[in-house]
Amino acid sequence: MIVYVDYEHADFYSSERGERIQAARTRITYRLEDLSGRHCMLVRYDRMHPELLERIGAEAIFISGNATDPRSYDPAAIEPLAEIVRTTELPIFGFCGGFQFLAAALGAQVVPLEVDDDEPETELLRRNPESGRWFEFGYHPVTLERDHPLLAGWDAASAFRHAHGLHVPEPPDGFRVYASTPATPVQLAVHDARRIVGTQFHPEYWTDEHPAGRTLLANFLVWSGLTGSAMMDR
Repeated sequence: MIVYVDYEHADFYSSERGERIQAARTRITYRLEDLSGRHCMLVRYDRMHPELLERIGAEAIFISGNATDPRSYDPAAIEPLAEIVRTTELPIFGFCGGFQFLAAALGAQVVPLEVDDDEPETELLRRNPESGRWFEFGYHPVTLERDHPLLAGWDAASAFRHAHGLHVPEPPDGFRVYASTPATPVQLAVHDARRIVGTQFHPEYWTDEHPAGRTLLANFLVWSGLTGSAMMDR
């Protein structure tokens, strides 16, 4: 059994966009299930507790992105998940806001993208005309900084979905950076000893045109020792 944590705030789901994101959570749950060959349980962030992981025999944790300001969350509601991040021996993969969450739980900062006001917009980097805040959006490659088994099957043209206005400027202790973009110096960070991976981009939103996210997640399952055993009953 693997666990996919829905890190979205409940208030967001009352919006039209929230309904689309909620449907996407189900689709991604099925994708993780198909890739891993294991049942995947979708769990709200405020329902996560070590006792649940033990009861279901969890083998890995994936944490979703989110569209809600992290300051809107009740600290008491997120603390059990944060404690799991700090103490578990299970492999963890955080997607975008999920990476920001686990990085913050491990002592790193999460800040808005820092771009000069006179910086021109690009295919990836855009500025919200109303708020003036910068964000990265769309399918775009990242720059690889060094080699790792997680990067097997990638090349310089491999593109991933981006959708963020916040980022982690420096990874937590014990992590190394493996990919970046000019505005986001930490696009992929890995803690090898604890088998924790965080991406600022969204590998779970791969497409037929941009399949590299699927490759990354498949590599993670092999690297963390999940693929090839305890296949779920079909």
